[in-house]
Amino acid sequence: MGDIFSGQHILLILILVLVFFGGKKIPELMRGLGKGIREFKDAKDNIKREIDGQINEDGSASKNNTTTPQ
Repeated sequence: MGDIFSGQHILLILILVLVFFGGKKIPELMRGLGKGIREFKDAKDNIKREIDGQINEDGSASKNNTTTPQ
């Protein structure tokens, strides 16, 4: 009972998936999984872009508001 992801365990899982879902349903499931992963990545990138934009706006605003001593 060593490694949980050994070759035998992965093969057993693949056989069980094939038995439960059938050969015709697996491509459809993988397509749905791919779409889900793509949507997650897009959402992550959008959030990162928004955060970077806010950081850049705050940085430029603070530079414009600082006064230089005379």
